[in-house]
Amino acid sequence: MTHGTSGLPRLGAVVLPEYDWRETRRVWTSLEDLGLHHAWTYDHLSWRTLRDAPWFDALTTLTAVASVTRTMELGTFVTSPNFRHPVVLAKQVMTLDQVSGGRFVFGMGAGAEGADARVLGSSPLSPHERAERFAEFVELSDLLLRQPSTTYRGSYFSAVDARMIPGCARQPRVPFALAAAGPRGLGLTARYGQWWVTIGDPANPGGGTESENWVILKRQVALLQDACERASRDVSGIRKVVSISRLVEAPYSSPERFVDLVGQCGELGFTDVVVNYPRREGVFSGDISLFESAMQHATVH
Repeated sequence: MTHGTSGLPRLGAVVLPEYDWRETRRVWTSLEDLGLHHAWTYDHLSWRTLRDAPWFDALTTLTAVASVTRTMELGTFVTSPNFRHPVVLAKQVMTLDQVSGGRFVFGMGAGAEGADARVLGSSPLSPHERAERFAEFVELSDLLLRQPSTTYRGSYFSAVDARMIPGCARQPRVPFALAAAGPRGLGLTARYGQWWVTIGDPANPGGGTESENWVILKRQVALLQDACERASRDVSGIRKVVSISRLVEAPYSSPERFVDLVGQCGELGFTDVVVNYPRREGVFSGDISLFESAMQHATVH
């Protein structure tokens, strides 16, 4: 199992793309100053109860953040095909990876029902159709980002001589972080992913008890192991990241609690742990001083 230099899994934060640029720059540079290994943002056009509040584009935000940070990996948590086409998206990803000096991690998920799925006037998709669309999305993204020219025709996406020059800063392409919980998604992770992302039960994130959520995580880790065995791939080559803000209440209420939670994740096989940056009120609200204390404690523990 690969850990950070402290012996615990690597640490990251998820920042909602809701702040103006001055505050965004302050928040993200402060995370790097805290010694976090990576930081992420949601890729939605709007999100749940915050639909009528400020909300900025994820890829544009990350490109700007890349220009004021130096060491942290930066990623989408996660991008979906609900409103993104792989050809245009791949060009943006390639550019962002170049601007960041090879620090971008391409987080992808199948996309759920909701405003993002309806905003372009698309017909609703069944869970099976969303899974099929996601498989194409990942496959085509992999092709686009690995080669200078791609022609592809699928049921959901097509590309005709799509050029991707000069390519990604990291070769053969940026790492993929695939959000997956079921056999189909974990199979894609085993085939294409360099990272695996989970928030526990995707149908009920944060809905179970703390002990129930640990059982779900343990089962998902085992399913990933099975998927990798079927794909003849060593599971240790995949970084495994869990969002504990979606699994437990008040994860950084004390430095000791946070370190204990991160340690439990490591014992389950997770190499990376992320926590949502504290908002002033509402969802993911928290005390910034407690957050910073917990991060500092964990990075030197």
